[in-house]
Amino acid sequence: MSNANFNKNNGAMKIRLTILCARNLARRDLFRLPDPFAKISVDGSGQCHSTDTCKATLDPKWNQHYDLYVSKNDGITISVWNHRKIHKKEGGGFLGCVRIIPNAIQRLKDTGYQRLELCKSSGDDSEAVKGQIVISLLSRDGPNLNASPSVVSLSAVSPPQSPSSDPQPSPVNNQSQSAPSPSAVPQSSAASVASPQTRHRLPDGWEERRTSQGRLFYINHVTKTTQWTPPVANGLSRNSDSCLPGLPPNQGRRRSTKSRHNNPHNGHSSRHNLPQPSDLPSGYEMRTTEQGQVYFYHVATGVSSWHDPRVPRGVDSDALNDRLGPLPPGWEARHTPSGRVYYVDHNRRTTQFTHPTLSQYLSNLGNNNDAPPTNGTGPAPASTETQPRVPPTTEIEADVNRDPSKEPIDGEVLPKYKRDLVAKQKILKAELTALQPQSGHCRLEVSRHEIFEESYRLVMKMRSKDLRKRLMVKFRGEEGLDYGGVAREWLYLLSHEMLNLEYGLFQYSTENTYTLQINPDSGVNPEHLSYFHFVGRIIGIAVFHGHYIDGGFTKPFYKMLLNKPITLDDIEEVDQELHRSLTWMLNNDITNVIDTTFAVEFNTFGVLKVHELKTGGKDIQVTEDNKREYVRLYVNYRFMRGIEQQFLSLQKGFTELIPTHLLRPFDENELELIIGGLGSIDIADWKANTRLKHCTGTTPVVVWFWQIVESFNEEMRARLLQFVTGSSRVPLQGFKSLQGSTGASGPRLFTIHVTDAPQENLPKAHTCFNRIDLPAYETYNRLYDKLCQAVEETCGFAVE
Repeated sequence: MSNANFNKNNGAMKIRLTILCARNLARRDLFRLPDPFAKISVDGSGQCHSTDTCKATLDPKWNQHYDLYVSKNDGITISVWNHRKIHKKEGGGFLGCVRIIPNAIQRLKDTGYQRLELCKSSGDDSEAVKGQIVISLLSRDGPNLNASPSVVSLSAVSPPQSPSSDPQPSPVNNQSQSAPSPSAVPQSSAASVASPQTRHRLPDGWEERRTSQGRLFYINHVTKTTQWTPPVANGLSRNSDSCLPGLPPNQGRRRSTKSRHNNPHNGHSSRHNLPQPSDLPSGYEMRTTEQGQVYFYHVATGVSSWHDPRVPRGVDSDALNDRLGPLPPGWEARHTPSGRVYYVDHNRRTTQFTHPTLSQYLSNLGNNNDAPPTNGTGPAPASTETQPRVPPTTEIEADVNRDPSKEPIDGEVLPKYKRDLVAKQKILKAELTALQPQSGHCRLEVSRHEIFEESYRLVMKMRSKDLRKRLMVKFRGEEGLDYGGVAREWLYLLSHEMLNLEYGLFQYSTENTYTLQINPDSGVNPEHLSYFHFVGRIIGIAVFHGHYIDGGFTKPFYKMLLNKPITLDDIEEVDQELHRSLTWMLNNDITNVIDTTFAVEFNTFGVLKVHELKTGGKDIQVTEDNKREYVRLYVNYRFMRGIEQQFLSLQKGFTELIPTHLLRPFDENELELIIGGLGSIDIADWKANTRLKHCTGTTPVVVWFWQIVESFNEEMRARLLQFVTGSSRVPLQGFKSLQGSTGASGPRLFTIHVTDAPQENLPKAHTCFNRIDLPAYETYNRLYDKLCQAVEETCGFAVE
């Protein structure tokens, strides 16, 4: 806080004190690191400020500044404290301090960053103190008002030299005193940055400015570009990266050292490997950030920009919307907080400011010698401009009289891609509504007692376009109008019947799970392919008309509907023992260990049969060289054995109502929610049927977990349940009947397990045990952030 009654006009000068960081603080606790914060006070004036608290570190980084009013006789005291212990006893948590006396303030002012040794608060203090704090003092009065200390990377503050190699500043006097001696303040330091007097001169045409946060950036008036790093005498520094607003400088270049595990089938690989447009000007690359924001990188200068160099500046894209036509499938238009339109590509999970068809439209206009409409700022420059512009907080414009309603605000950041199932469903609904005939109804009258057979006869004799008409269902002998409720009940009852195992169309994926897969022995019914065609139509009807099927299939089933390949990871939740065996085979040398061929034996109705994974497979031995091919073929066999024709019939019925391209924005987890719905999750039933391991109901993490679950919307609760149990569906008997896939008899309850894992770890789910492992997070916000990240961003069983 600051003393509001302090007289700022009593001859005091205004000083901006920047607390950059501290290094090598004393460790007082054997098992825990301190949570340091710095406290700044001005002697005699009552001004007092505190930095934010850094968690569990001996090298805190604050980079915060404060404006102080200091008279000629005032000194500044900076003390560092451990927030964990400051309230336990008087003087507790003290980690060191430094006092800057008045004449030292004059010496240190406007000299850049300085590293100062921390000292004891008094000579009789028994606690050991060590470490340094890095600060700068900048005059805010007179000619230096617009000056700024040289920007220094936090990693550039080197640790202090050892006593044997470099003499330390003079120690504190042995006299009893409340602050260190003035000699404790060095006039220079090896860690300090060059002062303004030694800063190199800017080349011609360059200007130095500050952002509203006080950060320096440099303007090139020749090319009308900006950058964070100082220019060299011959132009741009080739080793520097210009930075987009909201984008770290090191994001401008590709990073090849990123070790994050990416599943090649989860949709993220396509985001970071965008195909380069053929009409992109020479020297440019289209790239994306880790959050899916599309930007354009100029290789020669290292400059990056949100602006598409194929599109002339000044083109009024709003006036072209009618000519550009509808967005391609999987695209959505949204608005930034300032009202600017940006576009979301759900296919690649990216965002961009440019309309996806604008560059092609302008190219066609150029061939016809037509001029695109502009926003009134004068003629637009050529589309192949030689330099992209980089707007930090202040952007240079060639025309200062531009219309602010047509141009983006200064420094506006392209929003990150956000996985939003509700938004995707709205787009899907709009696209399906466009396919619905404007007149007529799809009328179905069935008996509750013969709902399966009667529905089969009625649905299969209709054309697919008739099934897209407004659905009107009536139960024979019952009066009522169908405004959606009757159709929902019809689908609920019908899905229970058609997914009934007694009909032989489907079977449980394993004995201990309730997810369904196609029965390879369904051929006992000679009309089974027609029935699968019917099932596909019913699933399509549910999706098209916004209803749900009450039943859950395996994840590979949804992947096959999306025409995605089945991988080894997909087997784990279906057959854990097989997954372990095949994984061991891939990770170990099988020479003289495994004796098998490219053939698999299986039992059908008591008859043992042999299926060859490839032509002549029973005579081909599995070796170290061909084991990967064997695993790939075996995985495909596990999910597709004897069901190829059944699945094709089901897929045919589904795509008669739902075109395949409309589902491209969705992954298999989202498709499961679209077909099966979120369901009604009873939190009280969930909480009452949860097992606690290594914790109690009053453990903070457990209490916070249920608070977070209650704060979630239905979508996030379903995603959380899907993350932990492998399915967003709850058994009809409630959470007490959750099943595991470990062979255990009876249900396996939802389990919360509190572990001793590091705070940086994400929660980890064990779908076979219906268990979530939660590190003992220290705050509600950390648990909330880590849990949301785990639920929304992890994919596959390789993610820890």
